[in-house]
Amino acid sequence: MKHTSEEATVKIKMRETFQYRRKMIHDPSRCTNVLTEFPCYLDIKGLIELDFAWIFGEKTAAKFLERWPTTFMQKVIQQIKVLNSSQELQDLIHCAESDDDGWDSGLSSILLLLHLIPPSAQGRKRPGKMSASQAEKHIVMFTKAGTNMQEHLDSIKESTQPYLLAVRTKKSSIHGYYIIFYKKAIPCKSVSGLAAFDELFKAHFVFGASYNKVLHNMYTFI
Repeated sequence: MKHTSEEATVKIKMRETFQYRRKMIHDPSRCTNVLTEFPCYLDIKGLIELDFAWIFGEKTAAKFLERWPTTFMQKVIQQIKVLNSSQELQDLIHCAESDDDGWDSGLSSILLLLHLIPPSAQGRKRPGKMSASQAEKHIVMFTKAGTNMQEHLDSIKESTQPYLLAVRTKKSSIHGYYIIFYKKAIPCKSVSGLAAFDELFKAHFVFGASYNKVLHNMYTFI
């Protein structure tokens, strides 16, 4: 797997080594090495989606992107408008409804969901609850295009739960998304914020990662 970058060949080999990876991620002594042993995740887009479909089936793999825009997105926006909202929340609602000068509408609606399903308590070492606005950075952060990616990865102190990094000139002009996990950057297949979030969610299952504690309630709903 470390000696070929030809996409079709990689996908065949990924299928052949699928059961091996499943055993690997469930072994606490080996799970953190999956991106080292299978660096193709860092080079070829879409491998997370492939693995997830092999685990749960293609119908389940497609369900979120089929149902969120048509069934849940408008309900989230309607419910959030009932809240006594801050200017920050009003800005998110505007982005979710207009796709204008901010996160794209799909990703904005996910961040709105975080305000409807507040962050979970953080545990004994860090008692109390984080605000929804603070918790957003555990879903997505953004960096300017041209920023040294390695500097961002080197600055990470905790890397046990994946999150999105959006590379942009401004929030409304995203060049690409990466899933940051174990101090490595996995390129997302899509430049759509909602599709990138879908890949982020699936990455938890593909790599055997636990949900971030503060996002547990929201991810459980998803």
